[in-house]
Amino acid sequence: MKWSSFRYLAKQGLHNMVRNRLMTFASVGVLTVCLIITGVAGLFTANMNSLMDYLGSQNLLVVYPQEDLDEAGLAQLDSELRSISGLLEVTYVSKDEALEMMRESMGDQGELFDVFEGEENPFLANYRVVLQDVSQMGEIIPQLEAISGVDEVTYPAQLPEMFVSLHKAVTIISVGLVVVLGFVSVVVISNTIRLTVFARRKEINIMKYVGATNGFIRLPFFVEGIVVGLIAGVLSAALVLGGYQLLVIYSVDFTGFMGQMIADILLPLEQVWWAVLAAFLVFGSLIGSVGTATSIRKYLKV
Repeated sequence: MKWSSFRYLAKQGLHNMVRNRLMTFASVGVLTVCLIITGVAGLFTANMNSLMDYLGSQNLLVVYPQEDLDEAGLAQLDSELRSISGLLEVTYVSKDEALEMMRESMGDQGELFDVFEGEENPFLANYRVVLQDVSQMGEIIPQLEAISGVDEVTYPAQLPEMFVSLHKAVTIISVGLVVVLGFVSVVVISNTIRLTVFARRKEINIMKYVGATNGFIRLPFFVEGIVVGLIAGVLSAALVLGGYQLLVIYSVDFTGFMGQMIADILLPLEQVWWAVLAAFLVFGSLIGSVGTATSIRKYLKV
């Protein structure tokens, strides 16, 4: 096909969108709603994966040194502790730092711990140990407990089993949700496009009777489908990303442990906007064009 013919047919497709603006509006509206639902499910899946990463990073072990250790004994304990393989991070927390961490975790109620300042501080110095892999917890804990000078090791006993089970469940549910909603979106928008094509079946028949080829007839509809998909993709991306940004902004109003956890879990907008926009544009234009091409097929048989 010559470029001049392609340009003419593309213009016809855009002209037909304006001429049949009611059906165009319906198609854009339906596809936008479908993309919004699927996009929300996709963001939910991404943030559930972020939650799994957060839980995996919370495989925190607390090692309490014996209180009567002198500086040399504490230095020896520190050296042996850091020499154990499989540890992602080892942080020493003094008594004063432990008190401050508890105060910050309580948010507005943190001032209640002011009475423990100085010699009244009941918190113990400790090492906070983060594992590289939560599944190795059972192997590493005995090594920590065997170090000379260690008084106690505290840890969430059920964390490895819980993490593995929860990760599998969240993965299955999230992927299933996106697949189901994506399939529903394809069915709904395909039916809407079929209605659009059905309303113009006489126009297609006339073009066939005067000798137009199938490609000549299809191209304007194909252009319409792509443009409808792109418009719906931009609209749905703007609405979904705008709503997500509001969620991120208002999440800072939560205080204490819950607020910190939400802040750590929610993916920042700059990390997801490009993927959401690209997915909406590709998915929207693909569904619009393919849906139009398949819907028009039966009316080309005259």
